[in-house]
Amino acid sequence: MAAATILVVDDERNILTSISRALGLEGYEVEVAGSAEIALDKLAKQTFDAILLDVQLPGIDGLAMLDQLRKLEIPTPVIMMSGHATIEVAMEATRRGADDFIEKPIGSDRLVLSLKRSLTLRELQQENQELRRRYGTSEALLGQSPAMDRLREQIELAARSNAQVLILGERGTGKELVAAAIHAGSARATGPLEKLNCAAIPEGLIESELFGHEAGAFTGATKQRRGKFERAHGGTLFLDEIGDMPPQMQAKLLRVLQDGEVERVGAGSTVKVNVRVVAATNKSLEAEIEAGRFRADLFDRLNVVPLRVPALRERIEDVPMLAEHFLSLACEVHDRPGKEITSEAMGLLKAYPYPGNVRELRNLVERLVILTPHETITETEARALLPIDSGGPSSGYFQTETPLREMLDAVERDLITRALEFRDGHVTKTAADLGLERSHLYKKMRALGMRKPDPE
Repeated sequence: MAAATILVVDDERNILTSISRALGLEGYEVEVAGSAEIALDKLAKQTFDAILLDVQLPGIDGLAMLDQLRKLEIPTPVIMMSGHATIEVAMEATRRGADDFIEKPIGSDRLVLSLKRSLTLRELQQENQELRRRYGTSEALLGQSPAMDRLREQIELAARSNAQVLILGERGTGKELVAAAIHAGSARATGPLEKLNCAAIPEGLIESELFGHEAGAFTGATKQRRGKFERAHGGTLFLDEIGDMPPQMQAKLLRVLQDGEVERVGAGSTVKVNVRVVAATNKSLEAEIEAGRFRADLFDRLNVVPLRVPALRERIEDVPMLAEHFLSLACEVHDRPGKEITSEAMGLLKAYPYPGNVRELRNLVERLVILTPHETITETEARALLPIDSGGPSSGYFQTETPLREMLDAVERDLITRALEFRDGHVTKTAADLGLERSHLYKKMRALGMRKPDPE
């Protein structure tokens, strides 16, 4: 493992020299800066594992620099140093986000102990985040079908490498969760996992999202902002819906993959980054290349290790295990007593082709939990809520002694739900698909008692 790199910020040359010597003997790599301004410039070009920061500095003082680090969302551990320490100053530094506070003159043993403690704490925090990410991937990797066995084996092999990965699969198959599993099984697992949906970001903002921007680079850019690539330094960047990336951005992404450098919008210099890119799409990129919408050279860069996530209809034997998993989750989330699904109801769930794949199954089970008043979900409840093409309206929506209006509402509610699932909750695109104004769709959803999707 590479030695940790420490940035020491102090205006006293002898302090910089003594700390550099002490940390060098412990195996650390050390960079020094005589002012906060110099330090911030270094941080704009390089990532450090920890920062030793003096409180009293010419120009921008240590506490003000600490504030800037947090505003820039730089997560590097910071240990404050001072020769005029008071309890008030130490408490203020801690309140602003410092990991520790050391009084001068600094003993090397105390310094090394504090540094090791801060680095260990940050590593534990990253591991904790990674464990939460691994837990979140369980639904994508559940299943005992041959197709899932092959996928898990491919994920393990891909994770061991440092190559770019291209995940292919229909909407709702769990491509994002597979990307998280690749990151979790890689040597970068303790590093960050950043995500960007290329289809969800307006074309004019995607460059800033990926590469960051300088203050004043465009209207509304009031402060410097690091992009996804810088945030993912030392880890993985997941680019979902890569087939929807604008052509101009494809060229810039290709350059980053080739050079390992990003240039913030409005900046005149580049920043080195060490990032593994995992991309995903539900489109045929070969067809997009033929149509002139996707660069062949970018495809070659991304398609080093292709992984295909099977559709749920290709592993229909996994439906019972997934349904039971989603049933337990839905009961917990919606504070419902434990429910069970009868074998007849499960048979209906297995017979449905699931064009929306695992995501559609999860939503369907959640609806069954919410709308079934008793503890057992029977064939009647399952048949009533299954979409039309599971057996036609007569078997899916018609119910004796039920007013026509209620049955029509059920049809509308289900069609809107499926349309939203197809567009991943994007209301504007869903409204266009249904031939409705966005405001009209919202009004209809409210009338049908449907939950408003998360903001786009």
